[in-house]
Amino acid sequence: MIPELGHYALVLALFVALVQSGVPLAGAATGNAAWMGVARPAAVAQMLLVLVAYGALTWAHVVSDFSVMNVVQNSHSAKPMLYKVSGVWGNHEGSMMLWIVMLTVFGAAVAVFGRNLPPTLKARVLAVQGLVGIGFLLFILTTSNPFIRVVPAPLDGNDLNPLLQDPGLAFHPPFLYAGYVGFSIAFSFAVAALIEGRVDPAWARWVRPWTLAAWSTLTAGIALGSWWAYYELGWGGWWYWDPVENASFMPWLAGTALLHSAIVVEKRDALKTWTILLAIITFSLSLMGTFLVRSGILTSVHAFAVDPARGVFILVLLGIATGGSLLLYSLRAPSLKAGGLFAPISREGSLVLNNLLLSTATATVFIGTLYPLFLDVLKLGKVSVGAPFFNATFVPVAIPMVIAMVVGPFLAWKRGDLPGALTRLWSAGVAVVVCVAIAAYITNGGGPLLALVGIALAAWAFFGSLAEFAERIRLFRVPLKDSWTRAAHLPRSAWGMTIAHACLGISILGMTGTSAWQTEVIQAMKPGETAQLAAYSVRFDSVAEVQGANFRAEEGVFTVTKDGALIATLKPQRRSYPVTRMTTTESAIHTTVFSDVYIALGDPTQNGTAWIVRLYHHPLVPWIWLGALGMMAGGLVSLSDRRFRVGAPERRRAAKPTLQPAE
Repeated sequence: MIPELGHYALVLALFVALVQSGVPLAGAATGNAAWMGVARPAAVAQMLLVLVAYGALTWAHVVSDFSVMNVVQNSHSAKPMLYKVSGVWGNHEGSMMLWIVMLTVFGAAVAVFGRNLPPTLKARVLAVQGLVGIGFLLFILTTSNPFIRVVPAPLDGNDLNPLLQDPGLAFHPPFLYAGYVGFSIAFSFAVAALIEGRVDPAWARWVRPWTLAAWSTLTAGIALGSWWAYYELGWGGWWYWDPVENASFMPWLAGTALLHSAIVVEKRDALKTWTILLAIITFSLSLMGTFLVRSGILTSVHAFAVDPARGVFILVLLGIATGGSLLLYSLRAPSLKAGGLFAPISREGSLVLNNLLLSTATATVFIGTLYPLFLDVLKLGKVSVGAPFFNATFVPVAIPMVIAMVVGPFLAWKRGDLPGALTRLWSAGVAVVVCVAIAAYITNGGGPLLALVGIALAAWAFFGSLAEFAERIRLFRVPLKDSWTRAAHLPRSAWGMTIAHACLGISILGMTGTSAWQTEVIQAMKPGETAQLAAYSVRFDSVAEVQGANFRAEEGVFTVTKDGALIATLKPQRRSYPVTRMTTTESAIHTTVFSDVYIALGDPTQNGTAWIVRLYHHPLVPWIWLGALGMMAGGLVSLSDRRFRVGAPERRRAAKPTLQPAE
């Protein structure tokens, strides 16, 4: 009965979405306040109905209701409870439910918290959000119904993909989807602005917090996905330029450009049409990522290999959303009033350069990801595009982007002084030279030259951001008490910007260290043998069978020492899941502040006396995720700025009239 309740709630949500998308639009066009007012309760009602449906599907998984096909195909009675819950979104139908949950939650958030939005703009934003909801609700109900019954019900299920039975996959998709879907709000604001024919600084102020929320959660989602792939897949890497990884990276790049472009609209009333276009492109790239993992054209650990007909449906949705919005853009954008003028050397100019480089980086990843797929689909041959291509094309664009990111905040609005800005960055320049010298000394000049470039870039981003913050509070130029007072009164958006930019430098440092100076040893080892890994000795002590909740495993025991001192005892596993008949690698990692010792136990040799063991030493690799989480934290700190709480300048109470003395 509960699955039927969930199905019925989805159908009702579709009808509510139809009302939400039609009535407020008509009300905004005719000036009917009552019709426009329908948008708010409709958005909330749609969210509640979708949550009921999602709760019904979760209940079916938790109680192992094997009369529901989705539960049969993706669960098992012996599966741990955490993975019964996360298994709800560990499949195509459930992940689409999570998508629509995020969509309606963001829509309801605008309805509830957007009190200061102009009524016509709010009605149109929620109507566009309702239109997007119609498309995905139709998709779920017609092609991906998660509540289909099985008669007769089997005694047990087929279990979840073992690769997804991991805490990282329990948290990675919700953050990723919140980022993907959060950009739908920026898209809805852009389309609503095109319909109204007005984009102004107030519009930018309203759209920025939603874009910032989506960007922050997408940052967390990408970082968690990278971390999961690093420790779960046993290959020892943190980024593979996999097409599905790229599908999440592209909207992140475009969303970063959108954030910075919206600042120019808010501060200088410029770059209006460009910001609108970025909002459309960012959400379109999010939709493209949804298409890639559900079209059947990819073979990836991240992809859902499903009926290609479902991919065609999403491709139609992508075409309607992107094509329709771009058509509206072509018709209405030329009529938007141009903003203020500015010199090329200015704060606005640096943000424009930032946007151009981010857009170029996005286009580079887009071409490298989709070109081989297009050739394959059109039967024109197979082309392999891997890490060498992306490293050779993306990195040269990223270097000037990071350099400009640091210099830009030192420039004045409208017209800046580049020599003066560089002069004020002298402390960051000194820090860069010192860091490069230290890196060269520690490594004795080992590693590629680009490694030192990476160290310089990381130091420039980190210390340049701190220098900009010091400039804001006039550190060492006024008494420390005054600097502290200035810091306490800075807007939280300024704090957030400093944290995010500085933490980007931390991530770059981690990427550089592990890429340039990692050590890899792959060899067959017998119990009792020792291998050298960088400065460590790794002894293979033993291997034994262990029994898990729904798997059996071979567990190796390795002792890691350095200069005779015990560092760690690591126990990697090679797990076998009898229901799915799949084998996974569970690596064991010893993490310090400065490096990881990473061990993965592979297959036994033919005679069964030795095992293939992968040993890695990754310098600075933890800093990749530390920096990424710091970037997300910077976004959340900016989001807490009181100016963004209502999306518009704060209302002021009318001052009480004072009695004037009679003359």
